[in-house]
Amino acid sequence: MVQSPSKPITLTEFLKLPETKPASEYIDGQVLQKPMPQGKHSVIQTELSTIVNSSLKSQRIGRAFAELRCTLGGRSIVPDISVFSWARIPRDPTGEIANFFAIAPDWTIKILSSDQSQTKVTKNILHCLNHGTQMGWLIDPVEQTIFVYLPQQQPTVFDEPTQMLPCPAFAKHLSLTVAALWGWLSESPNVSSINFCQ
Repeated sequence: MVQSPSKPITLTEFLKLPETKPASEYIDGQVLQKPMPQGKHSVIQTELSTIVNSSLKSQRIGRAFAELRCTLGGRSIVPDISVFSWARIPRDPTGEIANFFAIAPDWTIKILSSDQSQTKVTKNILHCLNHGTQMGWLIDPVEQTIFVYLPQQQPTVFDEPTQMLPCPAFAKHLSLTVAALWGWLSESPNVSSINFCQ
């Protein structure tokens, strides 16, 4: 949803506005509100965030954040999941995690909603890659396909159950198949293709 203010606003003005639910993003001078997450989106977002944090957070390798605002390169976007390597997590003077993230995530993950433009979502992933992101995932629950984006490379398609999904180098401890990811939607007890390498 595009919100049309009476006059164009700057990024600085946008960041002073109250947060909306679902979150609004600032892209190319426009304020765009994200769609409300539905069932499939919510399940994948919750399970994947949990899996990434189970693998990375306890070892202080990295951390996944759901619905975190990242402001970079003239945009302010809210990926469904933003994963940061441990050393790049912004912190305040007390050492606690900062509220404002003015950098690109190391790994940006977007789960496509049924009423969402794949083109706009892809542009956000590419914007992140152009500002330091190591890898982007676009998960399409309707097509049961995951597109993986790397800087300066053609996207790769993952739609076969036995395919292992690639992760950024810092997240090499995580091993996840396509079947395991889609298995979360059926809550199938027979899908056990998640491994944590030590």
